[in-house]
Amino acid sequence: MDIDIPAVKAEVEAVFARYETALVTNDVPVLDELFWVSPATVRFGATENLFGAEEIAAFRAGRSPVGLSREVLRTSITTFGRDFATASITFRRHGSARIGRQQQSWVRFPEGWRVVAAHVSLLDAP
Repeated sequence: MDIDIPAVKAEVEAVFARYETALVTNDVPVLDELFWVSPATVRFGATENLFGAEEIAAFRAGRSPVGLSREVLRTSITTFGRDFATASITFRRHGSARIGRQQQSWVRFPEGWRVVAAHVSLLDAP
């Protein structure tokens, strides 16, 4: 298996950047688009466990748009072959000392790259 094929990695980096922009601007339609529409999609958040695209979309629709900006501290994107990738970041919300962690599994479908599993958690400041 080829790891980090340059063209594939560039695709995932671009779609991840689109996701990040949508997240901090609360662009719910783009966020919904970038998650696989399936009952098998899972997103574990800092305060919620969401199973299936319907639960994830309902969470996004009801979430406050206040305080979403953040500084990405470190990013690791790795592609495996042409159709699977992981994206991991650490981040800090503006005005907070806590460190956030976000990890996503991305799969290429006919309609494009989609998140099939995600996890977000926060660590207390050291």
